[in-house]
Amino acid sequence: MRPTINALVAVALTTMSLVTFGNPDASISTVAVTPGVTAPLSEAQIARAYPGDALNGAAVDEPVLLKSKGGMSIRVVKIAEGLSHPDGLVFLPDGRSMLITERPGRLRLVRDGVLDPTPIAGLPKLNNVGLGGLHDIALHPDFDKNRLLYISYSKDRERDGATTLAILRARFAEGRLQESADILITDAWESPLGTYGGRMVFGPDDMLYISVGDRDGTTSSDLSSARPEAQNLQNHIGTILRVRDDGTVPPDNPFVNEPNAEGEIYSYGHRNVYGIDWDPSTGEMWASEFGPAGGDEINRIIPGHNYGWPLVSLGRHYSGSLVSDQPWYREGMDNPLFFWNPPFNPENMFFYTGDKFPRLQGSLMVAGAGSKKVAQMSIRGDFIKQGDTMLNELGVRFRDIRQGPDGYIYVLTEGRLRGPRDTDGMLLRLEPPSAEAAIASAVDPALPDGSGKQQLERACGSCHGIDMVLAAPRSPNEWQAIMSSMIGKGMTLSDKEYEEILSYLSEHLSSR
Repeated sequence: MRPTINALVAVALTTMSLVTFGNPDASISTVAVTPGVTAPLSEAQIARAYPGDALNGAAVDEPVLLKSKGGMSIRVVKIAEGLSHPDGLVFLPDGRSMLITERPGRLRLVRDGVLDPTPIAGLPKLNNVGLGGLHDIALHPDFDKNRLLYISYSKDRERDGATTLAILRARFAEGRLQESADILITDAWESPLGTYGGRMVFGPDDMLYISVGDRDGTTSSDLSSARPEAQNLQNHIGTILRVRDDGTVPPDNPFVNEPNAEGEIYSYGHRNVYGIDWDPSTGEMWASEFGPAGGDEINRIIPGHNYGWPLVSLGRHYSGSLVSDQPWYREGMDNPLFFWNPPFNPENMFFYTGDKFPRLQGSLMVAGAGSKKVAQMSIRGDFIKQGDTMLNELGVRFRDIRQGPDGYIYVLTEGRLRGPRDTDGMLLRLEPPSAEAAIASAVDPALPDGSGKQQLERACGSCHGIDMVLAAPRSPNEWQAIMSSMIGKGMTLSDKEYEEILSYLSEHLSSR
């Protein structure tokens, strides 16, 4: 569904009308200044994009045993450190090696748990101002045979200082990138201070899916030259793209026959999509979307659909004003099926199918940046619920999360958002604890005696045991919400059992 001229005008008017929100004396500017393009970067903007060196976040030296908020024991093992804003991770088919992108412009190899100190050669020239640089990395579905990989990165247009997202295809051979060439330079030219998206995933159809950010380099302002373009099908800003492995347009893309639309577009009206995966149980495509100040979303992605940004958003501009005068619904635009409040800052995500964490089977695992935690999400049709959260004790931002071929979970971390010389990033592996460690970490694992104890042990013991119950005292209302959540996830209880368990929890394990 292509937006009409009236819809595009509405975007601009909506954005302009909110400039004075909360400040009726403020003047209204009708021209959006694009930093680095229509105006030079100021000293303050440069300082923000290139802060002084700083090492933040808790280091993981020796393996540490942590517990999720729901009581699941997790062993955290450091595989590599000294990384600078690692953004993307892939596992090579040899079962021994991983490739990691560092945003300032390095591609790193980890083999047998050891980080090679020499970056891989063959990368193109790139722009690493602010959030620019190297983004994601993906292997061709036939990598075993053709050795082709794909890297998303920020590309300069030297005549005016604008930048965009580009996709490089190269052959990884003899320890370096060979035959490198851009297969797609997106039409998303904007400020080098803007966000790029850049998540890349080969789908079940062997097509390459690419997210392009809203490219907004003026997030502190209510007026932006880039923001309204997420509703314009004549460029790639604020979209998810679908292309063949050589960057060409598949004939069955939703807008391929539209004369006033870019054929690569699969869905649009996005702000910044940083996570894409397919539910193995349904085949449906899902995406996590990074909102402004609030309004972080999870969406089911349907080809050709419009996801609303910036005409529909539950967030606010960083100035504090509303993004939209209709924050929840407009005709022809899809509402998010889940949004976070308070903000979560979702990055990459995946559906867990391994055997190392039975409690996570089928769950959508989402990495959180500003929230500094990982969330377990449960999806049942149109109903999405955040369940357990974990790793907040580490005090780091999570940029990428993947399931390894060994069934363990791997995460990439950073200490802070910006700074091309920071080297506090880590690659961590999440493991279930050994039996000895699990026993050592348990503190009085027995439930107090009382009516309802046996029913509770029977209800919980069939899935995850009683460690979740003993993790922390909760109020009766909190226990009721947890019980309702468990029933929503498939736990079967009679009315009598429900009442007995809730009464037991409220009497013996209540924080009131």
